[in-house]
Amino acid sequence: MKKKNVEALLYSTIGVVAMLLILIAFNVIAAHAKQRIDLTAEKAYTLSPGTKAILAKLDTPVQIRFYCTKNVGTMPVGLTTYSQRVEDLLEEYQQASKGKIAIQRLNPEPDSDAEDSARLDGIEGQPLRTGERIYLGLSVAILDQKQAIPFLTPDRERLLEYDVSRAIARVMTTEKPVVGVISSLPVMGQMNPIMMQRGQRGQRAWALIDELKRDFNVKQVEVTADKIPDDIKVLLVIHPKAISEGTQFALDQFVLRGGKLVAFLDPLSALDRPPEMGMMPPPSSSSLEKLCKAWGVTFDTSKVVADLEHVAQLREGPNPTVLALNETAINKNDVVTADADNLVMAFSGAFTGTPVDGLTETVLIKSSKRSQLIEAAMAPMLGAQIANNFIASGVEYPLAIRLSGKFKTAFADGKPKPAPANPAEQRPEEKPAEPSLKESAQPTTVVLIGDADMIQDQLAIREIQGVGQRLIIPLNSNLSFAQSTVEQLAGDSNLIAVRSRASRERPFTVVQRLQADAEASYQSKIKELEGSLAETQRKVNELQMSKESGQRFILSPEQQQELANFRRTEANAKAELKNTRKNLRADIDSLENRIKWINIAAMPIAVILAGFSFSWLKRMRAAR
Repeated sequence: MKKKNVEALLYSTIGVVAMLLILIAFNVIAAHAKQRIDLTAEKAYTLSPGTKAILAKLDTPVQIRFYCTKNVGTMPVGLTTYSQRVEDLLEEYQQASKGKIAIQRLNPEPDSDAEDSARLDGIEGQPLRTGERIYLGLSVAILDQKQAIPFLTPDRERLLEYDVSRAIARVMTTEKPVVGVISSLPVMGQMNPIMMQRGQRGQRAWALIDELKRDFNVKQVEVTADKIPDDIKVLLVIHPKAISEGTQFALDQFVLRGGKLVAFLDPLSALDRPPEMGMMPPPSSSSLEKLCKAWGVTFDTSKVVADLEHVAQLREGPNPTVLALNETAINKNDVVTADADNLVMAFSGAFTGTPVDGLTETVLIKSSKRSQLIEAAMAPMLGAQIANNFIASGVEYPLAIRLSGKFKTAFADGKPKPAPANPAEQRPEEKPAEPSLKESAQPTTVVLIGDADMIQDQLAIREIQGVGQRLIIPLNSNLSFAQSTVEQLAGDSNLIAVRSRASRERPFTVVQRLQADAEASYQSKIKELEGSLAETQRKVNELQMSKESGQRFILSPEQQQELANFRRTEANAKAELKNTRKNLRADIDSLENRIKWINIAAMPIAVILAGFSFSWLKRMRAAR
């Protein structure tokens, strides 16, 4: 008996030691292998196909220098944890590049060669309260081309893959992409003849154009152009008022040959007022009606969006047609709008309809459900007048959208024939029609924005005249939104497929639906109560006006009875609202408690049941 006990103890000890050695060996192998299993539904921790396509183009070694402060006493714990995730991602890049990417890890301690290297690479140290600096950035280099991400913050973790892939794509190209600009407005600057005679300086280019010139070769295209130059990769169309069918045909062919189009349209361009003598012209509108119709999108220039949830505060008072949009109106899961937190749009239009087969629509900016389409002519009215007649539609109107896919031509009969300047003149002999594209060979992208005023200097920036230079201070995210849109489309086409890292937030959709239903019920009760109040006040006023002038401030028995009836109605409505909220809270609490208990108890119960099952199977085998 004693011998059996010793053998059992010995075998148990050997088993524990063997299991410990197996776990150690597994951890060592896993640490070197750096393989991760992505179980998220969105594959948020797997390199996207766009990134893999960019890495497949590498034919020259790429060096990534990763600068990270390793001093535990200096580096905050959150950044230390985040730096490990960044390092894991970089190793995935290294594996996917098949040896084309080399990673150099540097610890920029004070007064070290690594700190000097970080400064030369454009990596910025962030100062702490103690006066010390911490580093967490990277530099990507191919030969003499270099791109830096000065500081990596956890707030941009969803965009980390995009930032790294963009840096790699930029160092792979030596020439600046060409961005074309078509506009009926003086976006490139303008020299007025009258101002020249007076010796005054002309109107300078918009701040957006100056900013784009830093990263791109910006080329102006006439608004009457019948062909877009072949070297233009991205075309920026700003307020194309009275655009001809010939120019729309040029845009159509540009998109079909693979060009990227960004169009700022406007149902009411309030800032389109040229500084000329004489009467000010009425506000103008712009659209790409022919193209939008072919894409399945409608942009009604007779309507603007009013939104009571995103009302901008103006000097004249709040106006629901001038929208101050916060994060609830912005698509935070898209690379283009992920960093935008406050946008201002004046008299914006809405995009409706369903894109045709082959095109996918992504809404970048939208209104709230407390919005309404109103006549464009009413938009400049006082905000109070609009609010008084406001009726919420319950629809979230798209204010900016992106269309992706294979586009088909809007001109099935080919290039439209230009109308003669004088109808009485005899038409010249027509030449044979040039062949035109009917469908894009590869997927491409079009971005449509329903407001052109938002990128004008008056609405986007505040300008400070510095010594010999122009200093601009952004008033909102309008400028960065426009820059990000052009930047994404002008980069490697595969960057469009690099989606932002998925948010880890997992909301209780059922709970949110219950809250929304209760909120709708609550609002209907409020509306009913306000209607009752208005009706009672109307009756009281009628009774009051029927009295003689000397007795109008004395309540009659009839008026007192009306007020008593209203108070009873009000009390009943409040009691009913209280019960509604109580029942809602009970349903939500019950649902949350069930979900919590399932999350807490499901795994232990599963383990216990598995243990009982194995024990029962073992006994059955022993009995046999």
